[in-house]
Amino acid sequence: MTTILGISAYYHDSAACLVQDGEILAAAQEERFTRKKNDPRFPTHAVRYCLRQSGTALPDLRYIVFYDKPMLKFDRLLETYLAFAPRGFRSFVAAMPIWIKEKLLLKRLLQEELLSVAPGVTKSALPSILFSEHHESHAASAFFPSPFERAAVLCMDGVGEWATTSAWVGEGRTIAPLWEIPFPHSLGLLYAAFTYYTGFKVNSGEYKVMGLAPYGEPRYVKTIYEHLIELKPDGTFRLNMEYFDYCTGLEMTGRAFDRLFEGPPRRPESKLTQREMDLARSIQEVTEEIMLRLAGTLHRETGMERLCLAGGVALNCVGNGRILREGPFEGIWIQPAAGDAGGAVGAALSAWHQLDQQPRAYDGRTDRMQGAFLGPRFSSEEIECELDELGARYTRLSEEALLERVVEELAAGKVVGWFQGRMEFGPRALGNRSILGDARNPKMQSVMNLKIKHRESFRPFAPSVLRERVNDYFDLDADSPYMLLVAPVLERRRLPLPAEQGTLWGIDLLNVPRSDIPAVTHLDYSARIQTVHEETNPRYYKLLELFERKTGCAVLVNTSFNVRGEPIVCTPRDAYRCFMRTEMDLLVLENVLLTKGEQRPWTRDTDWKREFELD
Repeated sequence: MTTILGISAYYHDSAACLVQDGEILAAAQEERFTRKKNDPRFPTHAVRYCLRQSGTALPDLRYIVFYDKPMLKFDRLLETYLAFAPRGFRSFVAAMPIWIKEKLLLKRLLQEELLSVAPGVTKSALPSILFSEHHESHAASAFFPSPFERAAVLCMDGVGEWATTSAWVGEGRTIAPLWEIPFPHSLGLLYAAFTYYTGFKVNSGEYKVMGLAPYGEPRYVKTIYEHLIELKPDGTFRLNMEYFDYCTGLEMTGRAFDRLFEGPPRRPESKLTQREMDLARSIQEVTEEIMLRLAGTLHRETGMERLCLAGGVALNCVGNGRILREGPFEGIWIQPAAGDAGGAVGAALSAWHQLDQQPRAYDGRTDRMQGAFLGPRFSSEEIECELDELGARYTRLSEEALLERVVEELAAGKVVGWFQGRMEFGPRALGNRSILGDARNPKMQSVMNLKIKHRESFRPFAPSVLRERVNDYFDLDADSPYMLLVAPVLERRRLPLPAEQGTLWGIDLLNVPRSDIPAVTHLDYSARIQTVHEETNPRYYKLLELFERKTGCAVLVNTSFNVRGEPIVCTPRDAYRCFMRTEMDLLVLENVLLTKGEQRPWTRDTDWKREFELD
């Protein structure tokens, strides 16, 4: 039996993944345990969880594989500073001590961290520590768990060591590189620059820009093409670095960018204006065009009929949806943890398949991510013990009685915290750590945003829909189990807009119902869809079935179980705390039901909002 541990760490969203004989047994992000969103530190808790879940001791591992190569990254850093000198001296002085002290000695640092995970283990007993290249880890995470025997692979992110976009061919147990676009020319960093400029947090708020885009007009598309990016017909590109500051400075954009877009960056948390909406729409359209062109080029070059995607840009589900609908591929598969966390999966699988040359299983239909349900689970006994310690009041029900009660409450407009099974790996809640509501309720979006999630009102919510019923609601007839595809709501489900629609603009358009499932229909009649499959999540599937039986609607609102700035909940204690801090009506923990009215008033950490950094 061969067990391999993959690790991503030290930049953002650190994680660990354990693979045994080619099967992914466990994977988790460190943020879920530390409660620090996008925690970049060594994933101590995630490693402990993976070892515990598999029953493996640290010395029994065959390899520990880190997801990138620090020496290549250091090479890029030095060359960049030299190329832009004397600009960036302050950034150089700030960065060098950390690199010299820690990152150049990463192998030693990793050994020290691993020894702290398993006290009593000696350095000589540690397994070999290997290093994969960053984009190789992304490509491996995209292809090896996919259901395809052969596929083109496209990786797009901010930057790894040098690569920012890379193309690969996956066949059987191998991935082979084709070409790459090098730093500083980066689609991920271009999008991040607009994330920063519109007042959101880089490496966290990009999905806000995507959600804001439908409120705007593509007023700046021509400006972006004329000044910021030279885009070729094949999708490759070069950025005009006169407008960006990320190579040498401490910010994403500079004064030339401010002049081009008529003012300084929006101050975080200040009022959104039409300018930010138009900027969001413009960069989203440019990004989609680049994604489509790159996908088309890869299809022409490889002749492959299937495409796998990874890297942070692959979380742009609007672009993914367009590749599926308009691109030349018969099928696409996207790594659910497409960002850096997924690099831990790719690093481990790459060692198993490419280094040890072990065969790979595929059937053309089922991927190997197990629905992304790879995190911790908790027994009923553990849950009740936690609730007793917290002084919570709860009722234990049979599964049948529990599901019937939850369906009744959802249909009555209640908001339900839903906690079951193994925690999801990746940024999306997929029915195990979710907050649920009735998609037919026109007030549900604003209620959830303002009273539950405590987040910006413009942000859309995703629908969970029975897989067999997806094309009854959306222009999509494909699997989307990981909530990574956006598709239009069917014309016949759309509602005629009221006459006053023409006098509204921006955020004021939010409260105009657009379909018979208004809580999940965005401004442009789109939705970020999760198809629910009986074989991967039978209990959540059954809940949707019962809800359809009662209401005639096979769709629920599904958003992640957390508040703004907080990682998705991991433990029953996390879930209860979030439940009590918000205006959720009910909480389900496996077969235990809690109602808000029966709980004692929450008097702990009344200033808890300060606990989480704004995302």
